[in-house]
Amino acid sequence: MSAGAGPATEAPLAAAVRYLRTPEAIRERAGALLARGLAGRLRHFAVDPGRLDGAADLVALVTRLRYPDLAIPPHSRWRHFGAGGRDRVAELERALGGAPPDERARAKLDLAVTSVLLDAGAGPAWRYVEADTGQAHARSEGLAVASFRLFAAGFFSADPGAPWRADAARLEAISDEQLAGALQVSGDNPLPGLAGRATVLRRLGRALRSAPELFGRREPRPGHLLDALRAGARPGAVEAPGILSAVLEGLGSIWPGGPGLGGAPLGDVGRHPDAGGAGPTAGFVPLHKLSQWLVYSTIEPLAEAGLAVTALDRLTGLAEYRNGGLFVDTGVLRPRHDAVVRTVHRPGDEAVVEWRALTVALLDRLAPLVRARLGPAARDLPLAAILEGGTWAAGRRLAAERRGGAPPIQVESDGTVM
Repeated sequence: MSAGAGPATEAPLAAAVRYLRTPEAIRERAGALLARGLAGRLRHFAVDPGRLDGAADLVALVTRLRYPDLAIPPHSRWRHFGAGGRDRVAELERALGGAPPDERARAKLDLAVTSVLLDAGAGPAWRYVEADTGQAHARSEGLAVASFRLFAAGFFSADPGAPWRADAARLEAISDEQLAGALQVSGDNPLPGLAGRATVLRRLGRALRSAPELFGRREPRPGHLLDALRAGARPGAVEAPGILSAVLEGLGSIWPGGPGLGGAPLGDVGRHPDAGGAGPTAGFVPLHKLSQWLVYSTIEPLAEAGLAVTALDRLTGLAEYRNGGLFVDTGVLRPRHDAVVRTVHRPGDEAVVEWRALTVALLDRLAPLVRARLGPAARDLPLAAILEGGTWAAGRRLAAERRGGAPPIQVESDGTVM
């Protein structure tokens, strides 16, 4: 806090930080930008709502192909662990077979947290070759397989006798060079944002120690979030926004750079002059892509431990380049000037913040159109299932057809956001 600040300014700042950590804030600011886009008043993108029907047709088609019975799981990290037809989750289950149910859930949360935080875009060139299968995996699947193999080998554990876990002591000690070697990074196999990822892991270790009420006082681990959520929830259930709040409060300090308020880091929050708001939050656009994906990825481990995650649709869609690319490639979003597609942007650039916020708001408009096309059985599909079915896969399909997999707008990965 700046010199001279006292209780009169501290309370509003604390309230502003709490607000920017909510899904309601994400929707409000994204909605404000969409409203300006629909009125033709944004600098970087024009919005054509008439193209949403075509986007919904494609998403429904892709969803039917991927999940013919419409039994669609949430869009989470767990889907990627099956890359290449290998059931790695079954391998995890066998390794944890003798552990009590709560400890199995803690281990799965350890894996989900470390794997999600490593996955902020891999770029077009990087590949991970899995020793057991000889399979080469790229992009999100590659980072999923790599993080799974690191987890299985005890890379995130300080206890050689307990490899299937992640703890603060080990995370704090991970060097850039160790992570580069583990992820097979070289001059011929570059991974954008490697240093940023290593920094996030080290900061994760420190964050776990700094929030013992969430991650345990003895041997802090991400998996102890299970115990904290159970203690603070009604019997047998916890609301998804409550998990997001805990994640953003407990792990907010891990994100290097980015804006802050009153000394509190805000995480995946951008700025845009048309975002609206007043007071300390004016112009801020919260997005929290990785944090919300992390919440989606806790659903299954928590359920296995007897804690159902409710109020899922209060979370938003994910502001990442597959969902955003879907709207650009179907013409729902049209760049208003050449620099949008010809420039390699930084994650905090105004054009990128605008693109990501419009993506969040448009996913809310797209979801009911997709449900209608899938029929009565899809009426109650949560947004997390629409993403999985869904928008992410359709965006990837269009990117593969048009640019060999590259997104329509280039964003320089710092290993922390996209």
